[in-house]
Amino acid sequence: MSTPTPSVVMLNTPTRRTVPFEGQGGLATVVSELTAEIRELYLADQVPWVVGYSGGKDSTAVLQLVWMALQGLELEQRTKPVYVISTDTLVENPVVAAWVTQSLETMRKAAEAQQLPIQPNRLTPEVKDTFWVGLIGKGYPAPSPKFRWCTERLKIRPSNSFIRRVVHDHGEAILVLGIRKAESQARARVMERHEKRRVRERLSPNGNLPNSLVYSPVEAWSNDEVWTFLMQQPNPWGHPNKDLLTMYQGASSDGECPLVVDNTTPSCGDSRFGCWTCTLVDKDKSMSAMIQNDEEKGWMLPLLELRDELDVPENSHLRDFRKMNGTIQLVGDRNIPGPYTQKAREDWLRKLLNAQAWIRENAPEYVQGIELITMDELHEIRRIWVFEKHEIEDSLPRIYKEEIGEDFPGEPLDQHLAVAADEVELLLEVCDGDDLHFKTMRELLSVERNFRTMTRRSGLFDALESTIKRGYYVDAEDALELARRNHQNKIAPRLPGLDEVSPDALA
Repeated sequence: MSTPTPSVVMLNTPTRRTVPFEGQGGLATVVSELTAEIRELYLADQVPWVVGYSGGKDSTAVLQLVWMALQGLELEQRTKPVYVISTDTLVENPVVAAWVTQSLETMRKAAEAQQLPIQPNRLTPEVKDTFWVGLIGKGYPAPSPKFRWCTERLKIRPSNSFIRRVVHDHGEAILVLGIRKAESQARARVMERHEKRRVRERLSPNGNLPNSLVYSPVEAWSNDEVWTFLMQQPNPWGHPNKDLLTMYQGASSDGECPLVVDNTTPSCGDSRFGCWTCTLVDKDKSMSAMIQNDEEKGWMLPLLELRDELDVPENSHLRDFRKMNGTIQLVGDRNIPGPYTQKAREDWLRKLLNAQAWIRENAPEYVQGIELITMDELHEIRRIWVFEKHEIEDSLPRIYKEEIGEDFPGEPLDQHLAVAADEVELLLEVCDGDDLHFKTMRELLSVERNFRTMTRRSGLFDALESTIKRGYYVDAEDALELARRNHQNKIAPRLPGLDEVSPDALA
């Protein structure tokens, strides 16, 4: 069956060629020259290398080139370490995450067997920085272009922390990355700007990390050239590149991977993988395609549904009318809501645990042990709810039991709570259905309990005052009206009225 010719948007990138490696002597010549360059750079000094590896095609191609170059060195020349780092955000596409984990383990064994100084490292964010601790624990709303709180915490901090440790131990580091100009015009502009400041031939300065340089060996390759290399050059650590191609192919909406014959043919494997929870894109096209193209991957449907529930254009009904510090933020005459409410956070936890339980029950054997949220994250969420948000009901163990069917493996917090579990109902009754009043009284009791064991209780009155200010309002409308009045009072001296004209107005 013939494939309809797709519409083509021409990009102003210099790396698109009709035939892969056209005018460069062919694949063998390019690989030979690049591996020779890599060996020369490796032997030039004692600065350790850090190779970024995501499990995708570009990082696989770069690591493969480095691996092949090191294989061409004598044993006594393999003196400095090559750290391979892969950042697992803990919310990666599960298929990709499994691929990367398996690949790292295969890589570790192969490097030892081949006596190569390659050291794979799987990096994860600190518990306090994970996606679910931010969203379910602290109540951060699902990431958006205006509040992109996830990338820094999940990806940048873990890798930067590792690189800083290498720099601290060795004084300098060289980052080997699979960035390419053909990825986007913005990427090409950034890379070209760094090229002007290059040192040691191919090394560019890293603007974010002092004492680190960037080496990008495939920066001029096109998408098709990356795949040509991966398909014609065997993977040196034994993780089949054809399996990688199959994963990309399954994540393409049409499920096709045509032979590239000219620049009108769509590229093979142009999918992008990322966090399954990502709400910074309109749709998770790769996961949708995986489910569509492979019946066996239908178990990911609950993840897709939960991701779509997170990504709603209007979520103010799920969020507190106050910011975390209790203030009201106005933009114009409109209130900008704060974190997710207690009920919303509990609902997100239920849905996540329910999805995990369903997948473990219905998915293929290789993912039946899936952990959508770690036990460390659950413990941290529980701590935040009880001790930072003063939700003395301690509802997480109950939710866990109801959704998973097992007791939560955590110690009772009764001795740390201001109000025993059976007294919470009494407090609710006393507040007579006034939710804001109940939460204020609950927090006041919790704050006092937190200070009770301190030798010096300085700060108690400030904490109590802060709690009272947060619960000062009758309801959300009352808070908004007060904020508007306060705002008008602040700008009133600058607005000439009928009875009073400012001096500036008379000028």
